[in-house]
Amino acid sequence: MGSFGIWHWVVVGIVLLLLFGKGRFSEMMGDVAKGIKSFKKGMSEDEEAAAAAANRRIDARPAEPTVITPQAGDVTPDPAPVERSPSAPAADGRDA
Repeated sequence: MGSFGIWHWVVVGIVLLLLFGKGRFSEMMGDVAKGIKSFKKGMSEDEEAAAAAANRRIDARPAEPTVITPQAGDVTPDPAPVERSPSAPAADGRDA
């Protein structure tokens, strides 16, 4: 008991052959091979795209800084509000 005899292995082999048969096994292996080829092709395309993007970044000229000069018609921002104590009168003479 505990060890398999020759007849056990024959029965297991027949069951496996019925389940996976010659055609099914070769189809599965073909599908696996197609998947591996597709994966390799996708990886090589990703590497090519990354290399092309790296080359574009290296070849591109750096952007020159843009200096914005004020024009005559520009609107100046309001000055920051001045904080005052609650007891001090407002600068414009109004009471708060």
